[in-house]
Amino acid sequence: MTGLAGLLYEFGLLKRYKRTGWLVAGVRDPESVAEHSFRAAIIAAVIARLEGGDPQRAAFMALFHDTQETRITDIPYIGKRYLKAAPNEAVTADQVRGVSEPVADMVRDAVAEYEEKESVEAVCARDADKLECLIQAVEYREQGHQNVQGWIDSSLAALTTPTGKRLAEEALRTGTLDWVTRVLNGD
Repeated sequence: MTGLAGLLYEFGLLKRYKRTGWLVAGVRDPESVAEHSFRAAIIAAVIARLEGGDPQRAAFMALFHDTQETRITDIPYIGKRYLKAAPNEAVTADQVRGVSEPVADMVRDAVAEYEEKESVEAVCARDADKLECLIQAVEYREQGHQNVQGWIDSSLAALTTPTGKRLAEEALRTGTLDWVTRVLNGD
C-alpha cells in the first residue's frame, strides 16, 4: 500500500501543475493538468457514446492520458521541438513500480491503449483531449486573451471523429455562457 499511497500523492501534483502552453498565450493563471483531464474525461465519454464506443473506457483513458506530466511536466509544443521526452508508457511503468500488480496493470493498460490509438475508445479519448483544448481556448478568448487562435486551429485540425468535429463546430458557434441564458429563459 505504500507504493499506492505514493502514486496517489504523485497524481495529486496534477492539481498544482499548470498547462504551460497557456502561459505562452499570456494566460496568467491557466488551468491545471487535472482540470484539463477532468473535462477531457467527460468529453471522451460523450464522444465515445455517440461514436458507438464504451464511454466509461474512453473517460478512463482520458483521466490517465497526462499523468506522466508529474515526472516530465507539461512541455509546451515549442519546447517539444528541442526536447525528447521519454515515451508515456515508459514513464507510466516507472510511476507504477512498487504498486500492486492489479492496479499497475490497470494504469499501464489504460495508457498503452491510449497511446496505441487503435480502439474506438482511444480515438475518442484523443479527440476529447484536443476538443477540451479548443473549448478552453475559446473560454480564454472570451476572457480577453487574444493569442489563443493557434490552439483553436491546431486542435480543430487534429480532430478525427465525426462527433468531435461536429462538437468543435458547435463550440465555435456558441458563446461560452449561452447555456446560462437558455436556463434562465426556461429553455
